Amino acid sequence: MNRKNNNMTQHFTTSPQNTDRDAHIRDAQTAVIARMKSDPGKARSTIKTNGHIGEGLACHVTQGRFEMMLDMGRAMGGECAGLSPGFHGRATIAACVAMAVKMLAARESVRFEAVDVSVEMDFDDAALFGLGSGHAAPLDTRIAIDVTTDAADSTVRGIVDQALAWDIWYLALRDPQQVSTRLSVHEPGRVPGGQRAQHGKNPQ
Repeated sequence: MNRKNNNMTQHFTTSPQNTDRDAHIRDAQTAVIARMKSDPGKARSTIKTNGHIGEGLACHVTQGRFEMMLDMGRAMGGECAGLSPGFHGRATIAACVAMAVKMLAARESVRFEAVDVSVEMDFDDAALFGLGSGHAAPLDTRIAIDVTTDAADSTVRGIVDQALAWDIWYLALRDPQQVSTRLSVHEPGRVPGGQRAQHGKNPQ
C-alpha cells in the first residue's frame, strides 16, 4: 500500500466529481444488496461463456452480446490475432481484485484515490507439453496491492482483507472448487444435435 514516507506527508483532495463517483458506486451496490436481501434467490446466477476454434488457434469467445478474439503467438503456432488466454487470466485477477477493493471502500465511505494491482506468476513451461515431472499449473502467484489514500493503515488493511475474502476470481485462483467437464464428438459437417450443417443459408 502506498503510504506516507519518512520525509513527506501526502495530502489528497477530493473533488466533487470524485465524491459523486464514489457515491454512485455506493448507491448502486446498496440497491443490489437490498434486492438480494428481499429475495435471496436473486443472489444465485449462472453465466455461460463459449469459445470456438476453427482453423488455426484463434478462439472466438462469446458471452451474450459480447465477443472477443484470443490467440497464441507465432512461436506457438498462432497468428497473434488476439491476446493470449494467460494475459486475460492474469488481467481478470488484477482487475477483479482492484475493483473489489475500490467497491468496498466506496461502500464504507472511505476515499481511495487509486488502487493498483499486479499479478506475477511463475511457470514450468515444459509441463505444458508433458515434458519433465513438473506441473502445468502456476508454480507460485504473487499479488501486489497498492492503495493511494489518506485513510489509516488499519482501515485500509481491513478493507483489503475483507474484499479479498469476498472476491470471486481471487478465490477461484486460491481455493479448490468443483470443476466438471463434458465431451461431445460430432462428425464434420454436422452441428450439435445431429443435424447436418447448412451452407449458404441462415438456419432457423
